[in-house]
Amino acid sequence: MTRLDELADRIADCEACPRLVASRRAAAAAGAGPYWARPVPGFGDPAARVHVLGLATAPHGGNRTGRAFTGNASADTLVAALHRVGLASRPTSEHVGDGLRLHGAWMASAVRCPPPDHRPTRVERETCSHWLTAEVAALPEVAVLVCLGRVAWETACDWAGVRPRARFGHGAEHVAAGGPRPGLLLLGSYHPSPQNTRSRRLTPAMLDAVLTRAVAAAAGRPG
Repeated sequence: MTRLDELADRIADCEACPRLVASRRAAAAAGAGPYWARPVPGFGDPAARVHVLGLATAPHGGNRTGRAFTGNASADTLVAALHRVGLASRPTSEHVGDGLRLHGAWMASAVRCPPPDHRPTRVERETCSHWLTAEVAALPEVAVLVCLGRVAWETACDWAGVRPRARFGHGAEHVAAGGPRPGLLLLGSYHPSPQNTRSRRLTPAMLDAVLTRAVAAAAGRPG
């Protein structure tokens, strides 16, 4: 068993946040068909240079399928963009057995369970942050962290010890001076949610631009 496999098992067994445990089970009870209904480990290439970080597991996406960014509209928008820039083997993310592979990329959520109303508390974010620390430690080549949405950006800033927090924006950049991975480049992107894509707040070209920047920056930075 690899270090990442062992870590995935530990993440999936976590019951540290009672409210989130109840939320993931409630989402499963309200859905149709089998549900994973456990914390969701990250997924991707062990040699990843680019780490894509979402806010929290989707109640009927990762919480249903057991894989990060899988089985919902946000996942398909993100993975289609990863495919366009050469980081994914296919443009959709449907289920664990769909053949998706990431090339040079890893994707995970800052909070590994689906929070009520998509709003984790600060304590829940802080409690879950040690899993991000552990995953990044097991991914020695990661040089760029792409943060999907303001809350993911703020969570990443707190995790990386950025004080005061760098200002979020689509295409925002900040180099972490300390934290678990000094020198890590934080890149901001609007979240690929249906709300943002339907309103055209986030277009495919905008998402591609951030991911293309991530690939280029990762190629020129030490892991």
